[in-house]
This record gives sequence, C-alpha cells and structure tokens, in this order.
Amino acid sequence: MSSYHPRIGYVPYRLDLISPGDIRRFVAYARARAIKFEIADYKQKYDFVVLSEAADITLWQDYPHGKIVYDLIDSYLSIPRTNMRHWLQGTVAFVAGRHQRLQLDYWESIARMCQRSNAVVCATPEQQELIQAYCQNSHVILDIHTPLITKVKENYDLSRPINLVWEGLPINVEQLLQISDVLRKVQTQHPQKLNLVTDLSYPRFMNRFGLVETLKIAKRIFDAVEVHAWNATSLAETICNFDIAIIPINLADSFVAGKPENKLLLLWRMGLPVVTSATPSYKRAMKNVGTEYLACETQAEWETALNTMIKDKSVRSQAALSGKAYAEQYFSEDILLKKWDDVFSSVGFTTSV
Repeated sequence: MSSYHPRIGYVPYRLDLISPGDIRRFVAYARARAIKFEIADYKQKYDFVVLSEAADITLWQDYPHGKIVYDLIDSYLSIPRTNMRHWLQGTVAFVAGRHQRLQLDYWESIARMCQRSNAVVCATPEQQELIQAYCQNSHVILDIHTPLITKVKENYDLSRPINLVWEGLPINVEQLLQISDVLRKVQTQHPQKLNLVTDLSYPRFMNRFGLVETLKIAKRIFDAVEVHAWNATSLAETICNFDIAIIPINLADSFVAGKPENKLLLLWRMGLPVVTSATPSYKRAMKNVGTEYLACETQAEWETALNTMIKDKSVRSQAALSGKAYAEQYFSEDILLKKWDDVFSSVGFTTSV
C-alpha cells in the first residue's frame, strides 16, 4: 500500500457485512488489498465514499465532501417508464424508512446519484451504456467469489431422485414459476427434487413486513422441494451435493433479465452444470463456453436442455468443466481486483500491490 491513507466510508447492505452483496464486492476487494474503511455516516467528511445499492441515494446524491464510487449492480435504468411498480419504489423506500427524502421519480434518483458519482461500477455492458449518459467514468466488474469456493464438485453421477438446485435471494424464488410446468413434465420420466439454497424466511413487503416461510412459496412451484439455509461458509459444501443447477428468469421483465452472469459464474466455479434462461448476459457466457443450447428462451428449450443433461453424464461433466475453466480464466480474483484498482485509480486513489 502507498503511504497515503485516505478516510474511506462504505454504505453496506448489512452493518455486519455478511450480505452476499458485501461479501462479493467492495468488502472483498478492500480485504484483499488491506484497505481500511469504516461504515459511512452522511454527516461525516470522507475522502472517498463507496455506496452499495442499499445506500440512501436521496441523501448521498447531495453529499458535499469527497469523491463517490457508486456500485450500481442492478439494471434500474433499463426499466421502462411505463412500469407502474417501479414508479412506487421511491415512495416505498421512503415509507419503509430506507430513504430520508421522498423522491417519486426513482429513475431520476438513480440518474442523479450517477451524476454525483465520480465513478459508477456496474455489472453488464448493457448497464454501462445506460449509465454513461450520466457518468462517463463507469466500470463493469463482476463478483469476487473466492471466499465462497470452499469445495468443487467432482462426481457427475446422478442422484435418485435427481437433485436440481437453485441459489439466490428468497424474493427471487418466484422466478422458478417460469419453468414449473417444465419441471412437472420432466418429473413424469425422471423423478426430481428441487433444492433451494436461500433464506428460510423473508419479509414480502417493503423488505420489512409480512414475514413468510420460503418453503410455503416454493411449494406453489413444485411439490418435491426442500429449502436449505444460505450460509457463506457452507454454501459450496451444500451446493456440490446436487446434480444440476438451474437459473430461470422472466425474460419479459427487463430488470431481472438485465442482471449479470454472477450467479452462473458462481455455480460454474463450484463445478456445477447449469441450465439458464437466455438473458443477454447468460447467452453471452454460454456462447463463450460453447453451450448455447443451455441458455433457453422457450419452455421447449428448457425441457430439451434438462432432458439432455439428465440422460448424458458426459454432457453434464463437459458443461461444468468448460464453465469452470471459463470463469477461472476470464474472471479470476486477480483480474477482478485489478478492475477495482482501476476504479480507485480513476478517482485519484492508487493502491500498490
């Protein structure tokens, strides 16, 4: 490290820094580079502030002091202006206490935060193109998964019943509805169990109210389902017990369809064969690996992809090993850390490694 030690504030997803968004992004970088930071307080003066998506952008867009790095990993700017649910986000955030100021136009809040920022970090080229209208200094960086990869799958024999696995936030479990009919159809010939690695319960409204059990939601999607508690230290150990990973996405929803390939790369790093929906990022990654047919647009394509995976062990192992090699070659920890180095260098703070 250089002799210069700026005061750096970070607005985390969780104060204990154990949220996936903390573990895999700025916190992972700061720990790897031994960069000291503190939980940011808007009233304090910092040389640099790093904002996660949990930050109150109605406040920080007017921060009068240091330079801001905004980690905007979700594609809010891609949501059509006709989306009424999105129009309510500013109001919901205010009522729930996440935002101190009421700003009805959530797109405008995001845009103003980008304009105030000295650098914006995003996760796809499509996001970067939209962000550059507000901040020219934008950088595409995917998640750092190294702390999570404690085990890699090696055995590609199938369980009986076949164990499918989905990993993610519980609020996204309903994305599995996209292929519920496919799962039931495949089930008639190949008995399966659907395993969800996520939180066991979650608040359905405003991220604070209406606590529900994830299993109750999952049972509406598929009968043979089990929920496994998400835990950073045991994540790989849990997931590697299963046979095939799935990532269904509602392609008609521009917000979720605009997400990056982080989850796919995480599963590949663990040695899992994966079938996904054909979002732009997943299609791009699958094409680069040579498994385009595993990025599905239709129900028929999902059925074909799952049946092909189930029937042929060599397809499963080759898809998994090719994906793992791709993730390690192009998205290694060293490469991702260097990208974060470039972000901080662009705003005047250079680390020495």
